[in-house]
Amino acid sequence: MSETTDTVVHRAPREPQPGDRATGLGSWPGTDVREVARTVVGELPGLPHVPELPARGVGADMVGRTAALLVDIATEVWPSGYRVVRRPGGDHRRGVELLARDVDALDEALGEAGATPAAVKCQVAGPWTLTAGVELHTGHRVLTDRGAVTEFAASLAEGLRVHIAELGRRANAPVVVQIDEPTLPAVLAGSLSTPSGYGTVGAVPGGEARAVLADAVAAARDAGAAQVVVHCCHPTPPLALLGAVGADAVAVDLGALGGADAPKEVLDALGELWEAGTELWLGIVPSTDPGAPPALHDLATPALGLADRLGFDRARLADRAVITPACGLAGASPRWARTAMGTTVELARAFVDPPASW
Repeated sequence: MSETTDTVVHRAPREPQPGDRATGLGSWPGTDVREVARTVVGELPGLPHVPELPARGVGADMVGRTAALLVDIATEVWPSGYRVVRRPGGDHRRGVELLARDVDALDEALGEAGATPAAVKCQVAGPWTLTAGVELHTGHRVLTDRGAVTEFAASLAEGLRVHIAELGRRANAPVVVQIDEPTLPAVLAGSLSTPSGYGTVGAVPGGEARAVLADAVAAARDAGAAQVVVHCCHPTPPLALLGAVGADAVAVDLGALGGADAPKEVLDALGELWEAGTELWLGIVPSTDPGAPPALHDLATPALGLADRLGFDRARLADRAVITPACGLAGASPRWARTAMGTTVELARAFVDPPASW
């Protein structure tokens, strides 16, 4: 990706549409990024995202894509995974090239469609997921060296500044940044393995984890993000911590949490987020093929029940929630991925103007 320092230029805001509050979480099946980008733009007119196609291999997965954004830090793939190296090699250059192609594809798809989205979204691995997924020269995870964690965070902030500026300029739209932290629960629990495989890395204290993630949220905002979302589709995400890092929204897999039947402490945490004004991005559309397509009302029921259990008017689902798949769509068939995206938009529209039967 070219290192431009252009300021993000936002066009005049368009009139909001009922289906704007729906999007995907990033990953898609397949390897044809241009075809996927056209699908994303066609199915998600309000909030399309830079597509992620991990089936392309090295550099296309969550950690490799984010490592490609790092400034003055290079990684290569070893048998054990991504590792810091002294200078960029073929693996690092591949990641940079793939990410550039992804932005090109979204830009082209927007142009071909004459689309004017309310915003566009990009996804990056959060500081804990990134530093858990990359090794130092010694073979130990980066997160075991607090100085290295700081260096990675600063490097990612600079790379994100360039990425947001280019994406916003080319899409001519505000940029939403989604910070993915699927590994955060394991980081907090101290359940990640050491290089030998016989031990585990020590747990990171909650206060430290919160501070580093809060700095990442602030860095994304300082880099030009119009909105910052923290996402964890783990069945037991640290909701209180995620709600304390200053993000505009928290994205979760509502089904994995138990929906309206979630434990009281989970419901309390979700209620506190909503009460504080934090948006909830609710993963309620299956991220893999469900067989028979579920009825719209059946998909909406967990979200409707959540609002009821928390004591909020259901109208909050229309203006303080965004509808997404439960998680990434990399494991879905291309047909279901397209259907899932269209379904998120249908649900968002239905929450604005609910059918009489609801």
